[in-house]
Amino acid sequence: MPHIVIEYSANLRGRLDLPAFLATVHSAALDTGVFPAGGIRTRAYAAEHYVIADGHPDNTFVHVGLRIGPGRDLDTRKRACETIFAAVRQHLAPLYEALPLGISLDMQDIDPVLRCRQNNLHEYVERRASKGGAA
Repeated sequence: MPHIVIEYSANLRGRLDLPAFLATVHSAALDTGVFPAGGIRTRAYAAEHYVIADGHPDNTFVHVGLRIGPGRDLDTRKRACETIFAAVRQHLAPLYEALPLGISLDMQDIDPVLRCRQNNLHEYVERRASKGGAA
């Protein structure tokens, strides 16, 4: 974990370099040292229907949600949030200066009892790393 889900207003299409933004957020999560590479999944979805603030069509938003497995203490979670949010803000700074933009991030713990999972990604990531990044 985490699952990183980015929602953004569709009026940012053509203004937000989505592949670069996804790479920034994903790298920031890795750089925290809190989450293993094999557990991070980062994706984004445009919100096609929305009303932001006063409803003006120029208003935009980007929300980053992190859903993480249980067991990390509050200070660790807070540090991870702050690190990732700093990267988000830095990446979005040019848009923030040019547009009415709301930026948010939140982190939620996944209930360990109501969680089912199967994952062999860790093994593949480790195998690739040991081969120097080869697929």
